[in-house]
Amino acid sequence: MLSPSDVRTGDDSAALETLRRVFGYDAFRGFQREVIEHVVAGGDALVLMPTGGGKSLCYQIPALVRDGVAVVISPLIALMQDQVDALTAVGVRAGFLNSTLDPGTRRLVEAQFVAGEIDLLYLAPEALASRATLSLLDRGRIGLFAIDEAHCVSQWGHDFRPDYLNLSMLHERWPGVPRIALTATATGATRSEIATRLNLTEARHFVASFDRPNIQYRIVPKREPRKQLLALLRDEHPGEAGIVYCLSRASVEKTAEFLVAAGIDALPYHAGLDAATRAANQQRFLRADGVVMVATIAFGMGVDKPDVRFVAHLDLPKSVEGYYQETGRAGRDGLPSTAWLAYGLQDVVQQRRMIDTSEGDLAHRRNLAAHLDAMLALCETVRCRRVQLLDYFGQLLDGTCGNCDTCLEPPESWDGTVAAQKLLSTVFRLDRERNQRFGAGHCIDILLGRNTDKITQFRHDSLTVFGIGAELSEAEWRGVVRQLLAEGLLAVEGDYGTLALTDASAEVLGKRRTVMLRREPARQAQAGQAGQAGRAGRTAKPRGAATVVAELSAEAAGTFERLRAWRAATAKEQGVPAYVIFHDATLRQIAADAPSSLAELSRISGVGENKLAKYGEQLLTELAEAD
Repeated sequence: MLSPSDVRTGDDSAALETLRRVFGYDAFRGFQREVIEHVVAGGDALVLMPTGGGKSLCYQIPALVRDGVAVVISPLIALMQDQVDALTAVGVRAGFLNSTLDPGTRRLVEAQFVAGEIDLLYLAPEALASRATLSLLDRGRIGLFAIDEAHCVSQWGHDFRPDYLNLSMLHERWPGVPRIALTATATGATRSEIATRLNLTEARHFVASFDRPNIQYRIVPKREPRKQLLALLRDEHPGEAGIVYCLSRASVEKTAEFLVAAGIDALPYHAGLDAATRAANQQRFLRADGVVMVATIAFGMGVDKPDVRFVAHLDLPKSVEGYYQETGRAGRDGLPSTAWLAYGLQDVVQQRRMIDTSEGDLAHRRNLAAHLDAMLALCETVRCRRVQLLDYFGQLLDGTCGNCDTCLEPPESWDGTVAAQKLLSTVFRLDRERNQRFGAGHCIDILLGRNTDKITQFRHDSLTVFGIGAELSEAEWRGVVRQLLAEGLLAVEGDYGTLALTDASAEVLGKRRTVMLRREPARQAQAGQAGQAGRAGRTAKPRGAATVVAELSAEAAGTFERLRAWRAATAKEQGVPAYVIFHDATLRQIAADAPSSLAELSRISGVGENKLAKYGEQLLTELAEAD
């Protein structure tokens, strides 16, 4: 580790002064202060902090306080330019090296690094496999290494990147340089894996609360998902930026086309598009207001856009970690946002089938199944979603959140043992008596006593279970099937998704196990009712909501929109994302406080020294003309 003599100013006042002068914030949040003090003093750190929690400051401020250049390992070269632009906007000297640079610009950045004329240098993990890059780093003075999105090192994770496995060499080659690894998503097991693979076993761990009180979590029954999505966008997020995740490339394309046809400014993003189209769509999403990105999970990691007001899933995520990581891209600015998921029986069938046919050994498939089981438990819970989510990451929430669908419209729990026995008996009789297997739809038709062509063909109207399930609707029976699959009381087999019994099925059929099931609230169960809980949530006060955002008066709201228009024009003129100029939260505070001088403006959170000098007079002019 570096000695205190290697640190420019190791006391807390230097870090706090940098926070105020450069970034325009009066105080640290959570344990930012402890992390920064530890790294400035030369210690290694593993930091888990939710998206929007201020992870970047945990290495950016040490980069400005310590001697030498901070080398930041970032997984997505497509976003490095925006990260550097955001730092440059507050007066920080930053640069990046990747394949997008022309030879002349690369040589300039390399020379700045060697001369110590930049404070932060961004690199992709792949770059460290290059001898030329390693030689360059040897010629400069490195103040610290920051490894962003550190969960990418986990081979069981949802964003695994093989090149991250080589990052343990940082400690071996530069043993005296402190390292800080950061991620927004990791269970205890994943955290241990990160520490081991990055050779950070002696590092101090900082684990913040995973709670994001400004995000409203909602999971709705899937009926007509695109129409439900459209209702969500029109009713709750008109003209606002958001991300819609789909499982397949084809679904991305069709959903984007559907939204565009409905008048929504939407773009597709998936690995099947050519690189130029992906880059152009990503840049438009980042730099324009109100764009909806429809994407596979290939999109999103490292996206710093703070004003994403919603993240919607039209297909079931494979794990809670993936779900949390993806939904965490909403509301980075702390303002109210929505995490919305449409979930149905076919999602469960499809995911189970994908696991059964996946490559890898039995242990790998069991790991995938365990991740899916946890995700299904979150979908089917009757308790507070946030409590369930935080519990998965080993954190407790005192009470309920008041800002999720199960808090706003509590579902019922009902004894579904008899219904489960009827369904399992149907599967049993088809298999054992007729040596046949069918999917959920046909089994439900049998229970409802429907005389379909298939039932007539196979004479299934002669089964003793024919017509014994008329007390439930088709939608309710599909819910029973879905929940039995989630509980492991049913299995999906074969290419056609046929139902089969499991070892645990015998406990239910033998009346040795009670099956409690979730019944959706009546309003949520109706097709197209995407926004019921959301509309209720606007009048509810979620945990921590008082610190999230203050409501603007009608006059201030008009000023805020004027400031947004000014910001959009300024960003377009400079060719940078709007959030690089100011975040929505800062503009809202300016609109609410209506400062009349530069001194008053400097006291607004997010207005640092450089931005005050650059934009202060323009803002005061806009405020004066708004009166």
